[in-house]
Amino acid sequence: MRLRVVFALWFMVCLSLAVTQEQQVSLARGKGRRAGQRRGKKANSSQPAHPGGLPVLNGDAGTAIFLESYKSVNEQESNYNIIPGRRGQCQYMGITMFDKAVWSPKPCVTCLCSEGTVVCDEVTCPSLRCHLTYTPIGECCPVCPEPVLDVPDFSGESPVPNNPSEPDLWSPQTPAEIEEILRQEEEEHREEEERLRKKDQAKKKQKKKKEKKDREAAERKAQKEQRKEEEDRWEREEAEAAEERRRRQEEQRKEEEERMRRMETEQRLMLEALEEAAEREAQRASERTADQEEEEDEDIVWLRGDVFQMPPLEPTAVGLPPLPPPLAEPVEPRDGEENDYADSEEVVIQRVTQSLPKGCTMSDVIINCDNAKLSSIPPLSIPELKSLSLEGNDITAIPMGAFNGIPNVEWINFGRNKITSQNIDPQAFKGLKLLSRLYMDGNLLEQIPSPLPSTLQELKINENNLREINKNSFEELSGLITLELEGNMLSEGNVDPPGFTPLTGLSYLRLGRNHFRTIPQGLPPSLLELHLENNMIEEISEAAFNQTSNLNVVVLRHNKIDESRIAPLAWINHKTLESIDLSYNNLYLVPSFLPKSLVHLVLVGNQIERIPGYVFAHMEQGLEYLYLSYNKLDAEGIEPESFVGCLHSMTELCLDHNQLTGVPIGINEMTSLHFLRLNNNKIRNIAVDSLCDPINDEDSQLVAVRLENNLLDPRKIPPTTFSCVRSYSSVVLKPQMK
Repeated sequence: MRLRVVFALWFMVCLSLAVTQEQQVSLARGKGRRAGQRRGKKANSSQPAHPGGLPVLNGDAGTAIFLESYKSVNEQESNYNIIPGRRGQCQYMGITMFDKAVWSPKPCVTCLCSEGTVVCDEVTCPSLRCHLTYTPIGECCPVCPEPVLDVPDFSGESPVPNNPSEPDLWSPQTPAEIEEILRQEEEEHREEEERLRKKDQAKKKQKKKKEKKDREAAERKAQKEQRKEEEDRWEREEAEAAEERRRRQEEQRKEEEERMRRMETEQRLMLEALEEAAEREAQRASERTADQEEEEDEDIVWLRGDVFQMPPLEPTAVGLPPLPPPLAEPVEPRDGEENDYADSEEVVIQRVTQSLPKGCTMSDVIINCDNAKLSSIPPLSIPELKSLSLEGNDITAIPMGAFNGIPNVEWINFGRNKITSQNIDPQAFKGLKLLSRLYMDGNLLEQIPSPLPSTLQELKINENNLREINKNSFEELSGLITLELEGNMLSEGNVDPPGFTPLTGLSYLRLGRNHFRTIPQGLPPSLLELHLENNMIEEISEAAFNQTSNLNVVVLRHNKIDESRIAPLAWINHKTLESIDLSYNNLYLVPSFLPKSLVHLVLVGNQIERIPGYVFAHMEQGLEYLYLSYNKLDAEGIEPESFVGCLHSMTELCLDHNQLTGVPIGINEMTSLHFLRLNNNKIRNIAVDSLCDPINDEDSQLVAVRLENNLLDPRKIPPTTFSCVRSYSSVVLKPQMK
């Protein structure tokens, strides 16, 4: 009974072992098939999978034997190649394995006991094209992070190694390596996030910078428009004021001329009336004498022959004076004689005006034919005429002999006509020996009319099409004082420097609104004022003003000059140059090497950010007027030494429309300052001693201070801040910006 139980137990154990071996074999085959499928999907079609070596282990010795029959196999084979031979159990590492038993001594190696022989299958991983690989959980071979395209789908078991003697090319990754890979991936992820964050910050910074740039551009545009509006308004007001002054002067001149004309007319008519009265009186006296003689002849009566003649009057006693002649009887005036004086003036004026064209008027020695729709110069024969104005007509030519009837004319105005250079006869002005002023603005001239009278003192040819100045343009015009050639097509390319040589007496030259890029050369030494505004001047060379040693005023506004293009010796040694206007150029600093004699400096509308220290220290008289409105000056742009050299001479200082946050240093030391403009800045507070020096308060001559449109609170300003200003009412504090 006991033997039966033992035998039954032994039989059940053997049966369970057999079943277990069969399940293990089936499971191993399934795993090998799935692993082969995965490797087939990940492998590149161009790179065949290398079959792993199949070591055969001797069951008795436990040594792996590589079968020669598996060498040089180029196609995939089944994972388990059962080799016929010895049958029975296998010994491996001191363990007895039944036939068909399957086990895995190490990862990715599968062994089979086949009829007493141990056959092992080692998985050979394909080579990958990616630099970074990782091994998925449950897999033997590493894979790329992204799938590789064009990989054929393999089915069946894992490939059989081509060379079983080839050493093990792959070792499984440990958990530490996997953790290192995950750590690297996490680090790369953090780096990528950091890179994206920095990129986003850079974009935001760039966006803010762009917004700031756009805002600054908008502010500059607004400031530029505001400057332009104020400049236009200033120019318009200046033009209106000049026009008003000119109109008043013209009215006064006309009134004076009218008064003189009336006086001359009255005197002339009075003389004529006296002469006529004297003639009439003489005629009446002669008539009375003739009547008396006739009466005396009638008193002598001749009688007949037998009657004696009446004796004559008795002679007067000797020594007695003759009796005075009898008084003449009062003469009765003839009809209309009382109105002769009043009518004579009308007759004279009517006689002259009847010969003038329609639309022309005459006042004494002046004829005005402005806007009279004339197409030619009217024929005039008035030798005493001094002034002729033909402005605003349609005159196209000046023929020879046009002024034969007015040889003594001194001023001719041909402004705003249609005269061309070809239609001016060379002998047109020949007979004018007294002509001193000639205006030809707003015509179609391309050349200077030549020859012109040598008596000419003022010549205006503005707003024409002048394209040339040659050496003969101003021949024999040594007496010319004022020359205006603005608004033409002149440049250094078509202006011959010797052309100005004959102008030995020229004092005022206007060449604005032309196309000059440099200062024109050959200017006469007698020149006092030079106007070159609204050109394209970019440079002031060292020799620009060498010949003009008497120059007093230079106007260069609205050009393209920056401080680096002004030569150090361009004008520093000039002894008479007192006024320079460099408004609306490309200056970023107050220029150095300014003339020693400078008194008046205008730098409005530039990009000036700084006043260098001691820039005015070399000036002999000291700067009196400095205009720096509409620039970019801030608190750091004005140094403590910026105004050295003009602290005791500065009279008017304009720093409005800048970016100042406080009153600049040195203002309280300007003892001669009268007017100070600090409006339209960013001033938030004013120190007590920033405007008035408490030590020399009584010496201040400050008359007016403008501080409106800042960030000030007038209630927080100490009352002694403006103690040196002569009148508190002249301190402008309102309105302020919010």
